[in-house]
Amino acid sequence: MRGPKETTYEISMDAYAMILNCCEKYYDNLAWKYPDTCNYCHSNLSLDRKIFDIALENEIPNLFRKEGCVVAPSRRYNVFDRKTKYDSYDQYSLLDLIEFIALYCNNYEKYYDNECEHSYLVFNNLNTAFLSFKKEINDIFELMGILYILTDKKQVERIIQNSPITKEVENSINTIQENETKKLLCEAIDLHRSHYPEAPRDAAEKIWDAFERLKTYYTSLDKKHSIEKIVSEMSINNPNYKKLFDDEFKALTDIGNQYRIRHHETDKINITDNRYYDYFFNRCLSLIALAIQYLK
Repeated sequence: MRGPKETTYEISMDAYAMILNCCEKYYDNLAWKYPDTCNYCHSNLSLDRKIFDIALENEIPNLFRKEGCVVAPSRRYNVFDRKTKYDSYDQYSLLDLIEFIALYCNNYEKYYDNECEHSYLVFNNLNTAFLSFKKEINDIFELMGILYILTDKKQVERIIQNSPITKEVENSINTIQENETKKLLCEAIDLHRSHYPEAPRDAAEKIWDAFERLKTYYTSLDKKHSIEKIVSEMSINNPNYKKLFDDEFKALTDIGNQYRIRHHETDKINITDNRYYDYFFNRCLSLIALAIQYLK
């Protein structure tokens, strides 16, 4: 019996090669933007690779290349020192390439011009090419146990396991009357899902900004009494839950003040493992998600 599949945010060389191969299959779907045209009839023959490569170099400069060409990194065995050498690569640039193709991937039909004796491409506004590309990319992610997903928004997002972010939580955030609190929470969630390596840190900072903003939700009261009103409504005046939520508000305030989340003075505690950012984010959002259900 096969055991549970290991999951990771790391893209191995083998996975990189599979993903790049999938991307290359859809290069012609970008030919509407970078066309190689017939000098005689001006029809769109295919993708102009030279112009496309120049565009990629400007759009995604850290994408792995050899001799100026976008290729998959590889491993080589050196017979002299008997060691295997591995190309170094930036996996996030590969994810940028996925997003780049998803953004500009249009559907086309291929026809034959008898007079010019060549095939040519005619593009349309159908979304089938993107949907096919999205499925193939996500199938590779799932096959290789890679915790990313290409979404309908044409963005690669992290899959966060055991995340408190649910559709219900996002719907409740949209009901918040105070626009700046809502805006900060939406930005924090977008950052939390982002595939960029610095995003978990930025998401933790943003969620704490939202937490501090939430404390002053009741603008007719000062901060202390606003928090008291929020906690009172959350606990429905039950003293046991009032103490629980009071303690959690204080604990999260202390975390924000003592750790390098919002403040970066030398006396703050460094975040020594990036995975801690997800823990901090999830803990803070869990309290906020509960609190906003009781706001009036």
